[in-house]
Amino acid sequence: MTQPDMPTPPWERPPRRRTPARVPLTRERIVDAAYTVLDREGYDRLSMRQVAAELGVAVSALYVHVRDKDELLRLMYNRVFEGYDLPEPDPARWREQVMDFARQGRRRLLGHRDLAKISLGNVPFAPELLPHVEKLLGLFAAAGLPRRVQAIAGDLLSTYIDGFVLEESLWRDRYPETGGNAPEQMREEVNDYFASLPPDRFPNLVALADLMMDESNDYRFELGVEIILRGLASYVGEQDPDEESRSRR
Repeated sequence: MTQPDMPTPPWERPPRRRTPARVPLTRERIVDAAYTVLDREGYDRLSMRQVAAELGVAVSALYVHVRDKDELLRLMYNRVFEGYDLPEPDPARWREQVMDFARQGRRRLLGHRDLAKISLGNVPFAPELLPHVEKLLGLFAAAGLPRRVQAIAGDLLSTYIDGFVLEESLWRDRYPETGGNAPEQMREEVNDYFASLPPDRFPNLVALADLMMDESNDYRFELGVEIILRGLASYVGEQDPDEESRSRR
């Protein structure tokens, strides 16, 4: 046996270098890689080829686990809801519960670049997401909203969240140092411009000049949700027309 302080005899071969064990390819790893590509390249450059390159495998290896890009986007969308559990409906707190749902939705979509684009292109009706839809509808039912309003309230709210975050993401790409808010200098210039308009032709813009771009995204988002909630609250206790006609019979 070769001693530690002795040179290796020429007839002894050095031990063969061990190659690291290959990690099995799974859907989870593919989605992880897709999110890495999304954050780096953005939605428009996300492709199966880019994801395969990120994993160091051939594109054909992905198709063993994922049917196509549409299914990959659906899997990425489904992950938005992981660990996202709505509370049991509380009729006395339904507006707070819906506001919390909206805040969480915005926070999750902002967690990855262009994720709002993926969300806008999907609907949460996959079997694994239906429990989330059921619980959200439960909040609206507990509030006492008529059935016709319950049926569209969730979609209305989700569309607002997706659209707001999409615009916010575009601003974040343009002004990353401000967190997506308009730079202070821009806000001042726009507000001053509106204030300088002829008041006889633009009385509303002049009157609101100091507010048009003066608030943070957090404030604007929550005010928008509050406007939706107040609108929904105006329907509480109202009967659907078909139910009213039945009650008269």
